[in-house]
Amino acid sequence: MSHLVRRLAVLAGVPALLLGLVTAPAATATPQPTSFPARIELPPGFQPEGIAIARSTAYFGSRANGDIYAADLRTGTGKVLSAGPGTGSLGMKVDHQGRLFVAGAAGGNGRVIDTRTGKVLASYTFTTTTPTFVNDVIVGKDAAWFTESQQPVLYKVPLGRGGSLPAKAQTIALSGDYQHTAGLNANGIALTPDGCGLLIVQSSTGFLFRVDPRTGVTRKVDLGGAVLTNGDGLLLNGRTLYVVQNRLNKIAVISLDKTGTTGSVLREITSPDFDVPTTAAAFGNRLYLPNARFTTPPTATTPYWVTAVQR
Repeated sequence: MSHLVRRLAVLAGVPALLLGLVTAPAATATPQPTSFPARIELPPGFQPEGIAIARSTAYFGSRANGDIYAADLRTGTGKVLSAGPGTGSLGMKVDHQGRLFVAGAAGGNGRVIDTRTGKVLASYTFTTTTPTFVNDVIVGKDAAWFTESQQPVLYKVPLGRGGSLPAKAQTIALSGDYQHTAGLNANGIALTPDGCGLLIVQSSTGFLFRVDPRTGVTRKVDLGGAVLTNGDGLLLNGRTLYVVQNRLNKIAVISLDKTGTTGSVLREITSPDFDVPTTAAAFGNRLYLPNARFTTPPTATTPYWVTAVQR
């Protein structure tokens, strides 16, 4: 047998995977991803409260004048996307069409902004009754829902075919287990894991409620006795609910059942960089939280920033 024939015979007996390993060229090193800053500085005096993230852009609302600030998470740099109405902008969410839904605080209103142009697409006056404090918003498949911290109601902006925006909003009265109290009431809002209900946290009591979106009937979520003191923004990821507890400078991580009727607190997240965080949005394996600094008297030069933590 010739040397060449013997050589081919040997190679024929080598498993294909091993042969591939023998003959494959050396692998090249994979470039590391760009490092995203763990802290983003906001404009001095901005007074942030709400946050929403779409792709790698984060949007923040100012309690001072309602300006919307857009920041690139890759660089931390940003600019004002949309000038405010002179009243605060609080909780916000971006839908799949790139529209930013914004809760209008003491203005008793909400608005919808195009994140590409900053143009206000729609504005809704939910109430002219005082006191009012439209605090947060979540966008579902057929409606956007806004919380009201000074009245026992939710505001519904029904979405039409293709997500079309209506001319008017609706008011849904809360009933059932929820009891309106003095102080700040319904605050953060999220969908239940199955998408069939709503979750709201009541800041004044620390209770979490499940709301039937058709009727407004509420049931207290069974958390095994846990109370979410100073509960603020809510963020749902699968069956995991993140609850920002603002003045406690921490986030409660809760495991929920599918319907959002029971749950348990798994752990807490905190950071030495927190200074009264209010709301949270996710990007990759991080949560980003604006620090409202409620305990610091605001001035035109007061510094404000966003803190990123591992989730």
